[in-house]
Amino acid sequence: MAAKPTEASQIISEVAHAEGGTTKGSKSAQMQSELTKQRNLEETAANVGSKLETAPGSITKEDAQSVHRAESRALHGQQPPSGSISSRAQHEAAVNEGATSTSRTTAPTDPTVQSQMDRQANFEDAASKIGSKLVNEPGNVTKEEADILHSREHRAFGYTEKGGLASQAQHQVAENEGATTGR
Repeated sequence: MAAKPTEASQIISEVAHAEGGTTKGSKSAQMQSELTKQRNLEETAANVGSKLETAPGSITKEDAQSVHRAESRALHGQQPPSGSISSRAQHEAAVNEGATSTSRTTAPTDPTVQSQMDRQANFEDAASKIGSKLVNEPGNVTKEEADILHSREHRAFGYTEKGGLASQAQHQVAENEGATTGR
């Protein structure tokens, strides 16, 4: 069953027609990509959000990674902010993985749960500090800061997001070093 055209898809169609068709890199292709990313996020967030509301104990690491990827893509590779649906899902997944006898109403006593929460908090702290420096003072981001961000992201989530904040910081450092060495 074909989906009913939305206002956004109608606009994309008009732009594609004005461009003489959709080609890679064209404005209409970029618009379609953004619309698709947003729809994927909405669908994934609805599914995971429903589980968060009705059965938080059923949130898995895969659920958390799925919504994190969708949210990061919709944010153009930026890490989702703390308090977002992906950070809530990551928290629940961490609790659930270590929730053998841990009560959900008290602070976690399982060291693996607390450790995961600490790793995520460490990453969010570094992302906040270094992320704002990356936006406000990109020429002053150091290799050490980029390395810390990369390490903390990998420790918190088990991987680093391609195009994510750590990747952007490392890219900025490479540009900064290239500018100082005259390349």
